[in-house]
Amino acid sequence: MIILPVLLALSPSLTPAVRAHPSDWLRRFTPGSRDDGSWLWSWAWASDGTVSVVDRYPPVTFPARPASFGAELSEPLLGYVIPLSSFTAPCPYDSGNSTTRRYPFDPDPVFGCPELCISGSNQPDPTDKWIALVQRGGCPFVEKARQAQKSGARAVVVGGDRDNPDALLNMFSEKDASDVTIAATYIKYWDYVQLTSMIAVSNTTHSGLKTLSLLISTEYSAWEWYSPIITFIIILLLPSLLTFITLLIHRIRAARAAQRDRAPESVVYSLPWRVWTGSGWEKHEPPFVPAETLTASEQDLERGVDTPNASTSHDVELPPWVEEQLECAICLEMFAKGDRVRVLPCYHLFHIAEIDEWLIHKKKLCPICKADVTQPRRPPTDHHSPEHAAQSEQSSTPSTPTRTPSSVAEPTERTPLLHSPERSADEGLQSAS
Repeated sequence: MIILPVLLALSPSLTPAVRAHPSDWLRRFTPGSRDDGSWLWSWAWASDGTVSVVDRYPPVTFPARPASFGAELSEPLLGYVIPLSSFTAPCPYDSGNSTTRRYPFDPDPVFGCPELCISGSNQPDPTDKWIALVQRGGCPFVEKARQAQKSGARAVVVGGDRDNPDALLNMFSEKDASDVTIAATYIKYWDYVQLTSMIAVSNTTHSGLKTLSLLISTEYSAWEWYSPIITFIIILLLPSLLTFITLLIHRIRAARAAQRDRAPESVVYSLPWRVWTGSGWEKHEPPFVPAETLTASEQDLERGVDTPNASTSHDVELPPWVEEQLECAICLEMFAKGDRVRVLPCYHLFHIAEIDEWLIHKKKLCPICKADVTQPRRPPTDHHSPEHAAQSEQSSTPSTPTRTPSSVAEPTERTPLLHSPERSADEGLQSAS
């Protein structure tokens, strides 16, 4: 109940105006954002605006960039645009007395550099809203704004120069510019040339000076890509972002490769399993129900698990070595009574919990023979029997002349340690003869 009155009391200061920019709340709490003439704010938070000639149909609009100093336009400013060069001239000074010069640059009406004095009988009425028009060069931007403000202008438009005709600059002041209270905006060089030409041929006059009706508007965009600070942050974080994306892609590819090396759960759980009863194997068909889901009443260690599919017969005749497997090759322990084992397509037996963990999370290959469990079941072979091993050795060994044991002499003290079988046999025959 106490928080609600506090929020209601603070709501007028925290609620932005209807036409305020979304970042005005941050600008309000930022010290020295505009009031003290700070140039960092506009350098970081670039804004865009337009300068439109409303005397033409359709209106002629030029892109503009507001300055970091001076007044901030919350509403569009409409006024008469008048070049300073049309009614001002450099103020006279004593060339012999250097103390009369206040600025290190020469005054120029075209550039709007002080000090300028009224020249001629025509000049704008100070009570009217008129906008000064000057060109870049000759002096700092803030000095142009000070001179326009001194002449009675409500705003100043600075045109670009020929050296950078397409540049839309951010005008700022490195020193204190809190004394500048008028708005300032920058337009491109060719837009300045076109605006000057339109004023020269205009039929509209104000206080005896040719002019046009000009509308200055500002649209603040806090996250423009050309903002230097935002651009710097993007460039700074871009290598880290690319590295992160590369590592992410690598991890995804590695995870997919590992997934391809593992067996699907559906395939593993579809493999047959058996129960060791102490005297033989009790066969069970899939699916296998995990042991932790069975109750004590459903499990009998003496005769295995009650199931209608239990059978001690096989669909095909298995070689003797399959039935003689009494040890799990993973945990290296003998099968105990009641142990559930999984039968792989290669007919090797393992504890169900251990082989399922291996096939689903490690490899889809048999730990003994490296056979793929996802491939169709092969007919059993008696490759573990001694006769099969002898036959495989004979088939893999090249044919050599066989000799009877009687033809091979017994080794003696004079028999060399390193000798070929043929040589030793020949020597034995010679010694026997």
